[in-house]
Amino acid sequence: MVNLETSEVVLSYGSKRIVDDLDFVVPEGKITAIIGPNGSGKSTCLRGLARVLRPVGGMVLLNGRDIHDQSTKAVAKRIGLLPQGPTTPSGVTVLDLVRRGRYPHQRLFDQWSTQDEIAVKKALVLTGLQDDPDEYVDHLSGGQRQRAWIAMALAQETDLMLLDEPTTHLDIAHQVEVLDLLRDLNRSEGRTIVMVLHDINQGCRYADHVVAMNDGKIVNQGAPQEVVNGQMMEEVFGLAAVVIPDPVTGTPLCVPDIVDKGTSSKL
Repeated sequence: MVNLETSEVVLSYGSKRIVDDLDFVVPEGKITAIIGPNGSGKSTCLRGLARVLRPVGGMVLLNGRDIHDQSTKAVAKRIGLLPQGPTTPSGVTVLDLVRRGRYPHQRLFDQWSTQDEIAVKKALVLTGLQDDPDEYVDHLSGGQRQRAWIAMALAQETDLMLLDEPTTHLDIAHQVEVLDLLRDLNRSEGRTIVMVLHDINQGCRYADHVVAMNDGKIVNQGAPQEVVNGQMMEEVFGLAAVVIPDPVTGTPLCVPDIVDKGTSSKL
């Protein structure tokens, strides 16, 4: 398993501070959803956790050690990152893409090993792409394309996956398809998953742990039922909302408390 946590982390782009005083322990073996309005620091937080962005203050600790004291390959064997809206060059097949996930395990002059082949085949099966290895990635549907990228991350054989808005630009059916896949991977493989989501209701439905961010800080975190309520919606999103149990899952379901004045006056 992988232990990933932050201690008073400050993240910035140049002189602009984006994330401030971040204290966060990633729950092992769980799905965590990071929610918050645009510009709240969600994606920046994920970049800090993934060692893509170096903190200007505090530390990100991977298994008790500063993540920036560890090599890129060493970290990539522990953490898989799927950025927002990744693009694939034309002419790259599903198999080509998934094989790239084995990069952290390759050494100079090493040949492709049996273990590499097993990891790639397993990733294709887990994502339901075992029958499409020769398909060009840019010819796939949005949902299939995202599955291919997830398969690449799976081929890394990491215990922890970080995903930045994995449902972006997907229609509702493909969003559910991708989120169902991630939940299945968590349950069957024990993968720890941290994902940034814009859809609060999807976050509540799929995550065990929700982190609400605003203005670069964590406002609240915990189980969905502990975090998502009318007060949080007002304070974090500036939106009056009624939070009711989801009729299917029982998890929090946010309904904007907006009345059409023109309509209501006629009732």
